Amino acid sequence: MSRNPQTQKLISIIEPVLEAAGYELVDVKFLLEQGGWTLRVCVDLPIDESVDPSEVPPDRVDLSDCEEVSRELSAVLDVDDPIPQAYNLEVSSPGIDRPLRTAKHFAYYRGSEAKVTMAVGIQTPSGERKNFKGQLLGVVEDKVAMSVDGQRYELPIDDIDSAKLVPDWDAVMAGKSGVGAKQPKPHKPGAKVSSKKLRQEN
Repeated sequence: MSRNPQTQKLISIIEPVLEAAGYELVDVKFLLEQGGWTLRVCVDLPIDESVDPSEVPPDRVDLSDCEEVSRELSAVLDVDDPIPQAYNLEVSSPGIDRPLRTAKHFAYYRGSEAKVTMAVGIQTPSGERKNFKGQLLGVVEDKVAMSVDGQRYELPIDDIDSAKLVPDWDAVMAGKSGVGAKQPKPHKPGAKVSSKKLRQEN
């Protein structure tokens, strides 16, 4: 997804190492922070498509996994040496507002709300637009389909600079993952349900 040649090089080194160890690369960021350069690698277990994204996964990456991955990556990066300057390596698991990077990510989290920032803007009737927040509709021919304020957009994955999920905190508090298709709210006892709503649900 990234157009940055250095990031693409890092992904080409890091991703095979993680896959061989049974993990998935979620995201890579190389940032200049107050304490110097940081290579931030976000890892997770591979997506299990049998688990609904609205449910909390039965297994997650923990601190020991991150430490194991950090050791393996440090060894490989020392050999390949893709970064000329000194840096700190940080390996972490994704939070609730998980980054999205690949077509598989966008397809699996269909129905979720997400924020997407484009490296290359999309032409709209009101001008060029780079920031989108709305519901993921899936992937169509290497483009992410999104519904934003009732308008459908198709965003080329290769032109996306960054993307992440926007969790539903009410769902999180109810014990769900906070992402995935929104569940219809239960009818209040004794409340009148409109015939229009019933037709939509049927």
